[in-house]
Amino acid sequence: MQLISNIVQFRPPINANLRKLFRPLSLVVITICGLISFPVLLVVGSLWQPDPETWKMLWDTKLPGLAWNTLRLGAGVGIGTFLLGTTLAWIVVMYEFPGKRFFEWSLLLPLSMPGYVIGFVYISAFEYGSVVPEILEGCFGIEGWYPETSGALWVITVMTLVLYPYVYLMSKTAFMEQNLTLMEAARGLGQNKRQLFWRVAIPLARPSIFAGVSLAVMESLADFGTVGVFSYDTFTTAIYDVWFGLYDRQVATQLAGLLLLLVFLVLWFETSMKKRSRYYQVKGTRRTLSPVRPAKPIQLLLFSYPSIILFFAFFAPFSILVHWTINSEHGFLSDNIVQSAFNSFSLGAAAGMVVIGIALILAYGKRLEPGKTVTSMVRVATSGYAIPGSVVAVGILIPLSWLDHGLNNIFSGLFGITLGLILTGSLVGIMFAYVVRFLTMGFNSINSSLERITPSMDMAGRILGENRFGVLRRVHLSLLKPGLITGFILVFIEVMKEMPATLLMRPFGFETLATRIWQLTSESLAEEAALPSIIIVIMGLIPVMLLIRLSNNKR
Repeated sequence: MQLISNIVQFRPPINANLRKLFRPLSLVVITICGLISFPVLLVVGSLWQPDPETWKMLWDTKLPGLAWNTLRLGAGVGIGTFLLGTTLAWIVVMYEFPGKRFFEWSLLLPLSMPGYVIGFVYISAFEYGSVVPEILEGCFGIEGWYPETSGALWVITVMTLVLYPYVYLMSKTAFMEQNLTLMEAARGLGQNKRQLFWRVAIPLARPSIFAGVSLAVMESLADFGTVGVFSYDTFTTAIYDVWFGLYDRQVATQLAGLLLLLVFLVLWFETSMKKRSRYYQVKGTRRTLSPVRPAKPIQLLLFSYPSIILFFAFFAPFSILVHWTINSEHGFLSDNIVQSAFNSFSLGAAAGMVVIGIALILAYGKRLEPGKTVTSMVRVATSGYAIPGSVVAVGILIPLSWLDHGLNNIFSGLFGITLGLILTGSLVGIMFAYVVRFLTMGFNSINSSLERITPSMDMAGRILGENRFGVLRRVHLSLLKPGLITGFILVFIEVMKEMPATLLMRPFGFETLATRIWQLTSESLAEEAALPSIIIVIMGLIPVMLLIRLSNNKR
């Protein structure tokens, strides 16, 4: 009887991690992460049930060419941004030369210039009767030189000029933190400056460089506007053409799944390279690098190199845009430019606030409930920046169309009315796409700031009688202000330039600066696209300058 009583009274122990899952904050975090991850998982899931006829049709028509163009673009941009970003960072850190202080921050200016803007500027600038032929004929007497502005080389060059700041910024930080003792030891072993760069500095900065290069490669794989301007077919343009040209959702989803697998391959390669190699720097006697002043001819070369890059990446295209705007016959505020600018600004500001709010919940939830499930879900939900906007759009449009049809069936059966498409092609869908795509930026900015707050401050707040959210409101928010502002600015800049998701999901008649530029350039109206391009550059340039100021204040 005693044995039976013990068996009846026995209660199996509940796993601590399982108890954490049912806490309100954990449930909120898991629910949000599940909703954000669903569109991407839907696209990946479509690959488990392939249609043989669809795949045969793709293979016989465009698939090999699309795959080759996409791979070539990613490889070319990766190599180009690596060479530009690391060399520019190296000379800024290692040498003293005229204009160094200017180049330290101005080399980030191309971040405000969308690739599709530089693309159509250079295509139009080399046409007959345009700016470059007139300058060549008037100043150098060269007539009839009109280069072929198309092909992989042009696309790779333009995207390299736009994306190298990612590698430059990360490489510069890594070089500044390197140990001078290691450099002196290498010099003592007979290594010259070129060998120091390739054999010591680059390996030590490898994690940061790989992070910047992988970010640039994923941006190139996700790009739609630049490749569209140059008529360079990749998976992103094919997804758009199939969705709106053939109205075949299945094929578009299959192409989106293939592109997503390619992106995951880049992420896997970056992670595996980090795991295989370990580079440590000895602490204690650590001395940071001190820039040297070379001879006058070398200083001239060091000044010329970043000057040329900045000229072609920012100043030349921006000057051409200003020239076209001043000489435009359509006026400064024509064709609803003000409305498009207002729409872009409103979407950027709204997306920034929504993303920051969600990112704050996820980061704080991960801090308070650091279980494996919560951490894994947050990691999946914040990987959206590596996913192309076209893939995100396809993954969102499918469930939204299901919901629309379901709601219409319900209201038609109950009330005899048809609601129409209230979710598909709405601002709600666009905002959802922005959250999926850019949550990474907001989360990383907030999480990095949150990790610098010691747990003792949480404990002090709880001792003084505050609950978890009281500690967040009265203690953490003031300390998180730089991270919140940085995350908002980054999301605002990216939303201003974002094109594929907006094109696929915008309501009928809704225009942003990016979509307006796309429409005008697709109709070969480059000069008419100059003014919206200038506005989008200026609206992106102001936040970039704020970011530079914030980074300088942190030093």
